Amino acid sequence: MLHRRDFALGAATVLAACATNTSVTAHDAGPWTKLATEPYPGKQDDIHFVTPDIGWYGNGAGKLYRTRDGGQTWEKIWEQPGTFVRALGFMDAENGFLGNVGTDYYPNVSDTRPLYRTRDGGVTWTPIEADGIGVVKGICGIDVLPQQRIFQGELRNTAIVHAAGRVGGPAAMLRSLDGGENWRTIDLGAHAGMILDVKFFDVSNGLVCAASSDDMSQANAMILRTRDGGETWTEAYRSTRPFENCWKMNFPTRRVGYATVQNYAEGASQRVVIKTTDGGASWRELPLVDDARVREFGVGFVDEHWGWVGGSTTGFETRDGGASWAPIEMGRAVNKVRIVREGGVARAFAVGVEVWRRDLA
Repeated sequence: MLHRRDFALGAATVLAACATNTSVTAHDAGPWTKLATEPYPGKQDDIHFVTPDIGWYGNGAGKLYRTRDGGQTWEKIWEQPGTFVRALGFMDAENGFLGNVGTDYYPNVSDTRPLYRTRDGGVTWTPIEADGIGVVKGICGIDVLPQQRIFQGELRNTAIVHAAGRVGGPAAMLRSLDGGENWRTIDLGAHAGMILDVKFFDVSNGLVCAASSDDMSQANAMILRTRDGGETWTEAYRSTRPFENCWKMNFPTRRVGYATVQNYAEGASQRVVIKTTDGGASWRELPLVDDARVREFGVGFVDEHWGWVGGSTTGFETRDGGASWAPIEMGRAVNKVRIVREGGVARAFAVGVEVWRRDLA
């Protein structure tokens, strides 16, 4: 059941126009271009923009970079050795959240605090506190859903925020209905071994990318679905093969979405993407490529038909909703693809070993 507070907020809010969803017709305005950034030896995990010009990316060395000119130049605005910047989510140019992957998985990570927030554009960060937060070992995905709420006769901007993780387990999520002021913890250990990404459409309906076990040799890729704000969960998708997880998801529309499936089985070569056309209630597998060298990471779509998947060797592009895919140069190990729109400007950004940009309109 939903908490009373969930019902109250749901009744008092309406969806606000998000910068990444503002209506603008996108078209091909050029190829992917590598941006000038500080060299990094491995995969960098997240990038987030609140306008086509203002954005951030971070990496496993605990470094956070900001741009105010669409990625033409970047400045390092925060550094905290021992923190692994795994996920980012911003409400606006000042207010945002940073997920740390946590200890006991990657080397040189000593920070045990899973989630931080900023109120000054990422210059300073404060750890999030919540009852039961000890079950949240780390964060792999952050979802920020902008809202407008009537408060004492004034219309105010806020957000529903979910932060979930992590790779290798345990499976847990932090949830805020008031833009990060208050949080509660949701333990998903009874449903999954790990969580890799999270997406909510409203206060009640959401999905997580997951794996059935924290032991990859026993793990099937999964998508879990909730229709009551995380109180109960059902399986919307489960692969039939071991050594798999569901890594990242993207919804260009409310009903059409895509997610990447990682396969670690020795000798396996067929890679698949999964697709939903009913808002995540059911999913079907689409072949991506038959190549054992490829491991899938991020996914991002401009519309229902045109999108990209990041891979360990190269990227892949589709123009027909995943029916066919072609290799495309957009950087190695792209873990996150973000599409941002505002006014007549539309851009795509991809972060992996490097940071790349593609102008769409």
